[in-house]
Amino acid sequence: MAQPIIQTENIARKYVMGEEVVQALKSVTFSINKGEYVAFMGPSGSGKSTLMNIIGALDTPTGGTYILNGKDVSNMDDNELAEIRNKEIGFVFQTFNLLPRSTSLDNVALPLVYSGVKQSERSARALKSLTDVGLGNRAGHKPNELSGGQRQRVAIARALVNNPSILLADEPTGNLDSKTSYEIMDLFDQLHQKGNTIIMVTHEDDIALYAHRIIRLRDGLIESDTINPNPKRAPKLAPQTAE
Repeated sequence: MAQPIIQTENIARKYVMGEEVVQALKSVTFSINKGEYVAFMGPSGSGKSTLMNIIGALDTPTGGTYILNGKDVSNMDDNELAEIRNKEIGFVFQTFNLLPRSTSLDNVALPLVYSGVKQSERSARALKSLTDVGLGNRAGHKPNELSGGQRQRVAIARALVNNPSILLADEPTGNLDSKTSYEIMDLFDQLHQKGNTIIMVTHEDDIALYAHRIIRLRDGLIESDTINPNPKRAPKLAPQTAE
């Protein structure tokens, strides 16, 4: 039987801005099972970024419940949210968010520092994570010595180093050219084939088509939730070559 890793019920989020109340999410209910590959889509103002922040434990709802891996995240305080983020969620951002003066290895190892992992184990796990995304030979390079696609691979390696429950990707190809975008999506597909749960926010239809399920939001509500019958597939699993 499929195992839900995310369950939301009637999630709502409102923001008070001066005298105006903005209802970013009105009532959103869905579940995502372990091993699924889901894309959230929607126009600007649809609520997809707000929902991504709640799923990523960067924000809490003002109504409804959110269960992540059996834990109720809905009413956690900032310290509890930080612990959930570090243990359960691997983030991949549009802007990579790498430390410019640190090597690829040190960037990837950073979440392990916060988890209290000793130095020797940090280095070994970070190198394995870099190798898994095809960049084991770039461990000593700093971000300015890497291409955009390589930087995003480093960011993905960092997201995976803690073996998170979900990989959360917010517009992961937004700063990349088309060719590099497809290479990164091929990598995501390979990670999904290995059993990772992937949740992605994108406004690009051709990128969303890599996902096996597409949830569209509009005006703070789910407009549609459909299975993609023919997801784009990466080539068969093979070692990645350096760019």
